[in-house]
Amino acid sequence: MMAETKKRFDIAAFGAVSGGEVLCTDAIQAAIDAAAACGGEVSVPAGVYLTGALFLKSGVCLRLEKDAVLLGVMCEDAYPLRPSRVAGVEMDWPAAVLNVTDAAHVKICGEGTIDGQGEYWWKKYWGEDRRGGMRAPYEKQGLRWAVDYDCFRVRNVVVFNSSDVELEGFTSRRSGFWNIHLCYSSRVTVRGVVVKDNAGPSTDGIDIDSSSHVLVEHCCVDCNDDNICVKAGRDWDGLRVNRPSEDIIIQDCTILRGGGIALGSETSGGIRRISIRNNMFLRTGSGLRMKSARTRGGTVSDITVEGMTMTDVRCPFSFEFDWNPMYSYCEIPGDYTGKIPEYWMRLTKKVERECGIPHTDNIRIRHVTAVLSQNLMGESTAFQILGLREAPFQGLVFEDVKIQARDFGKISRVRDLVFRDVEVNLDRYR
Repeated sequence: MMAETKKRFDIAAFGAVSGGEVLCTDAIQAAIDAAAACGGEVSVPAGVYLTGALFLKSGVCLRLEKDAVLLGVMCEDAYPLRPSRVAGVEMDWPAAVLNVTDAAHVKICGEGTIDGQGEYWWKKYWGEDRRGGMRAPYEKQGLRWAVDYDCFRVRNVVVFNSSDVELEGFTSRRSGFWNIHLCYSSRVTVRGVVVKDNAGPSTDGIDIDSSSHVLVEHCCVDCNDDNICVKAGRDWDGLRVNRPSEDIIIQDCTILRGGGIALGSETSGGIRRISIRNNMFLRTGSGLRMKSARTRGGTVSDITVEGMTMTDVRCPFSFEFDWNPMYSYCEIPGDYTGKIPEYWMRLTKKVERECGIPHTDNIRIRHVTAVLSQNLMGESTAFQILGLREAPFQGLVFEDVKIQARDFGKISRVRDLVFRDVEVNLDRYR
């Protein structure tokens, strides 16, 4: 039988105007709503279309044709607050440019681009010189941990509480915050997506958050934070939700500038049954990262990493469970007299010591090669593995690993570490 042809809805027929100057939110949303009535396809033709938040519905395919651009408008009112989870905590947060919420069988595809015009949001966070914005006064008040939550910034794509979603072929650039966020969702495929031009803070590439049966493949990710990250909730709120990220495959991706492929730091609900294979890293800050904190809890387990090729990666393996204390440990200063949002109370709510300690088990890493070129300036470190005194890393197995680096690095507080055919070539004079 021939595949059913979806009815096509061109946004131009609903009044969308190319050029990037006329706000087209209502016209594009009207096309989406019309397509939802019959499970149709929305076509965004070549051109630049200025838009605020758009909400896809079950059964709809949004196709970004070649040279089509959805350009996020630089107006905070265009992104209404919606229930979400951000950096591991449930709270209201601005809607994304494209939103798939409480929906099923949705597809976003094509050769076009989602451009969040992120510079507006980046300057809001850290100012013109990366030393100001909202962050500077928060740091002076001892509130470094709070500014990431208070500085509302817009993501490019959010899939929330949805299933059977495909993201394929398009480009995500200049996101105000995370580029692609998959949260509380299942059976999601991200294939052939390009993430680029993200110089701003917290511009993660693809974040998989308390979701299951996710496939990420053939993507190319360049950003200013974690390239691909698996998360599962933060501290008291993450332990309350207690929802894992599980059964995830990340394969055949190209990882460029950024923090690498990360597990954590949001580990509260548990991260398990993750396969990371045949990925290439070039000039990335880290290769594989595991990070958490003493208030997170959760277990990172049954992780298989294989077939990684790295060139000019600063630290191929960076594992730290007392990560970034100024951000990780939340406490309201005693002399603080300002407004205290409700979500601050959840961030600062005490986690019992035993519940807050994260653990690892059955992490196997094999068939990895990391080399340096003549172009790399500065230091490189093979291993930075720093467990907790009260809960050392355990279940780590490295097999057939070849690393060229300028320093070996440090391994501490690890129990029953297995190195099998591991070679570290120190080249400090390159």
